[in-house]
Amino acid sequence: MNTADLGLPVDVPSTALFTDQYELTMLQAALKAGTGARRSVFEVFTRRLPEGRRYGVVAGTGRVLDAVENFRFDAGVLGFLRERNIVDEATLEWLSGYRFSGDIWGYPEGEVYFPGSPILRVEGSFAECVLLETVILSILNHDSAIAAAASRMSSAAGDRPLIEMGARRTHELAAVAASRAAYVGGFATTSDLAAGFRYGIPTVGTSAHAFTLLHDNERDAFRAQVDSLGRGTTLLVDTYDVTEAVRMAVEVAGPDLGAVRIDSGDLLLVAHRVRQQLDELGATNTRIVVTSDLDEYAIASLRAAPVDAYGVGTQLVTGSGHPTCSMVYKLVARAHSADLKAPLEPVAKKSLGAKSSMGGRKWAARRTDAYGVAEAEVVGTGAVPPELADRQLLVELVKGGQVVAREPLDAVRDRHAAARAGLPLSATQLSRGEAVIPTEYL
Repeated sequence: MNTADLGLPVDVPSTALFTDQYELTMLQAALKAGTGARRSVFEVFTRRLPEGRRYGVVAGTGRVLDAVENFRFDAGVLGFLRERNIVDEATLEWLSGYRFSGDIWGYPEGEVYFPGSPILRVEGSFAECVLLETVILSILNHDSAIAAAASRMSSAAGDRPLIEMGARRTHELAAVAASRAAYVGGFATTSDLAAGFRYGIPTVGTSAHAFTLLHDNERDAFRAQVDSLGRGTTLLVDTYDVTEAVRMAVEVAGPDLGAVRIDSGDLLLVAHRVRQQLDELGATNTRIVVTSDLDEYAIASLRAAPVDAYGVGTQLVTGSGHPTCSMVYKLVARAHSADLKAPLEPVAKKSLGAKSSMGGRKWAARRTDAYGVAEAEVVGTGAVPPELADRQLLVELVKGGQVVAREPLDAVRDRHAAARAGLPLSATQLSRGEAVIPTEYL
């Protein structure tokens, strides 16, 4: 199945209203002033990483491309804007034919980023680019936050697989996006069927405590599940007494039982005891899956435990304490007139505090040491130094309004694994620290 043909999993006619009202009022004023057609360059970046994080993860780019393609003002949307008197008739007429016709460049999805990295660059007229600000930031801030948390968790887990199971802890549509971002960050499977349908992510799931409680006793529940799903299923063993449940699980399924799941208690201690008991019962190949409000620190603390897989929900879909990346979408260059040949002029916000920005259309490259390990993120506005020419990070995503870089999600996931592996080893430390490499400006 080509999931890109499914459209967006939302019950709205387009993505055009996934925006803030001031995008449209700015548009109206710019069109009236005659400045809306000025060629402009907007960039997405973040001034800092969330506290304690060593790197960020670019995620949601594929969803951004979908959103740009579906940014259309149909009759229903125009009627809503007219009824609320949000913009005037001249602006409504302009919006009725809206199609983004510019260019978008960006870090490829799955790549890592640092403070100041020009993660996305949107070029076109001011009028057509300014409308995309809110929806782009909405997607990138959410998905990149989840992917960063997932990356830390998958690093802590090592070779042990991670199951995304946070659908019940967030908005139903955010859950689908979170599952996708988690897969980019290194998770192996999801419990969310909508994510499996939309993005082809492998799905898993067996039973909850309610299934055990439904039956007259635990043995009957285990028997019903094994009869239905086979001996390779995963039995939940902490509804009553874990030791008795493990014994009963092996009696019912035999030594070929696929796995047992532990969802409460001292997971480190219980996992050791369960592993010993399973081995004594001859179920040496039966795996142990642990859940119970895990985060990257809990996963790291279980490295010494005989755990085979982790299920993560709440902490993942909330970004493990950092649900946004604080990305911004800023105008960095614009022409002085609507003439397509007019040169671009750098522009930037100048303000007190930490909200100033650097003007100019930027490039970015990652400098590496003699061993191929990243040592600096280099960002500039002039000519690219010859030694960095083959290390540039931005790739073309949209050309003349047409998407040119859609790719399979597995390719994105593999890219992230490679990008993380190319960072200094301290990048995966869970202790608090600054960005693992500095950002240098030329």
